Amino acid sequence: MKIRILIFTAMSSILLHGCAGHMPQTADEFRTELPGAFLGKVEKFEVDRSYTDVGKSFQKMAPQCLDVRIKTTSQTNTSYQVIVTKWNPTVKINDQKAELHIQQLHEQGVLNVYEVPQNGYYMMVVDAIPLGKNSSQIVMYRSSVGNKALIKAIKGWAAGENIGCPDLTA
Repeated sequence: MKIRILIFTAMSSILLHGCAGHMPQTADEFRTELPGAFLGKVEKFEVDRSYTDVGKSFQKMAPQCLDVRIKTTSQTNTSYQVIVTKWNPTVKINDQKAELHIQQLHEQGVLNVYEVPQNGYYMMVVDAIPLGKNSSQIVMYRSSVGNKALIKAIKGWAAGENIGCPDLTA
């Protein structure tokens, strides 16, 4: 399990910067750069809820579930590594959409070779866009690998399901 976290962290870093030598510094840059990135994925689906209701679910669940600090360790015959990662969710709601930004700030154990955005590297951006009074399109900008529990939780939150918090160490 811990090896998966290390692999996901490494792959996410590779995924997001590709050959450009630049990490997205804003959610808008992340949305623009992710579709062309290695292992980048844009997933779209609809829910039968207004974008403001989706945003309210994000406002309730993201701080409760995603504002965490996770310490992982890995050990082989030749190395021992401790990684401390602070997850930083941000929710924004305006008259056009609701947004959930998920960033990770590596506080220990990861060498940052690119400029780190204020709250850490962008791992996922989720937009809820109104389609009608009680219908929204959800657009998830994310990696095509890893974070299955997080993805399932966010989809549940968007749909109004009481899915609870994901296991971020899985």
